[in-house]
Amino acid sequence: MRALRLLSIAAASLALVVVVLGAYVRLSDAGLGCPDWPLCYGKPLPAEIADAGAHAKAWKEMAHRYLAGTLGLLIVALAVAAWRVRRSRSIALAVVLLVVFQATLGMWTVTMLLKPAIVTAHLLGGMATLALLVWLALSQWPPVPAPHMRALRAAALLAFGAAAVQIALGGWVSANYAALACPDLPLCRGTLLPAMNFADAFHLVRELGRTGEGELLPIEALTAIHWTHRVFAVVALVAVLAAAARALRVARPIGVVLAALVVLQFGLGLANVALALPLPLAAAHNAGAALLLAALVVLNFFAFRGLRPSW
Repeated sequence: MRALRLLSIAAASLALVVVVLGAYVRLSDAGLGCPDWPLCYGKPLPAEIADAGAHAKAWKEMAHRYLAGTLGLLIVALAVAAWRVRRSRSIALAVVLLVVFQATLGMWTVTMLLKPAIVTAHLLGGMATLALLVWLALSQWPPVPAPHMRALRAAALLAFGAAAVQIALGGWVSANYAALACPDLPLCRGTLLPAMNFADAFHLVRELGRTGEGELLPIEALTAIHWTHRVFAVVALVAVLAAAARALRVARPIGVVLAALVVLQFGLGLANVALALPLPLAAAHNAGAALLLAALVVLNFFAFRGLRPSW
């Protein structure tokens, strides 16, 4: 039991690191640092690359791959431990299957040359892995009944859904390099409703920077992607703050953490636009999304189980 608890905490922690590192690799333009998979330029380590810039990108990409591989092995060990103690078997199995799918998406990300749909799905798979591991880790503590926590169910689920949609939209922004399509605040390209092309913006099956017909993706499509993410950020902010306000009455620590994380995340989004997407802030924005998602998983766990924390 104790081993399962430690493994679940370690796996959830490493999943957070892998998600943030994956975002950093993508944001630093190193997603194709290694043009092949699973090796890098045909070797386990990118040791012989003449160009210094390409060499650095290759190391970033391989660091992410090796950490993700370590996470996969840790999750397999976690599943074995869960099976042996007959506890949380279904969740552990679900995480194993998700990681196998994630590895496939990671391969496709390289072999299909950063197709936006694949890149976004890979991000969402990483977030889903983190969420399941957090839920699994929480399941390892002795339950402390708290029926009043069930009153938070609707607000907690709504906030989680809004955050999940916003993360997906953020992934689509990043995968299409649309983060600076609206370079001004609080308006977008000098107006509240700029010219936008939603049909091409959210056409899923297409190449990077191209429409479904193979033409160059117009700026109006990039604007639509960014504008949608920006507008829905307000929806997500309100939904999470509403859940945090309700949580403050019955589970104050969770409510405080939720409110702090969502306000910080909203502020990071504004700062990324205002400061033209500096890499540290962009990576922090991805980390903030992962932490906010984890906090919402905690809220939903206790709300739907009718429990309160025992730690």
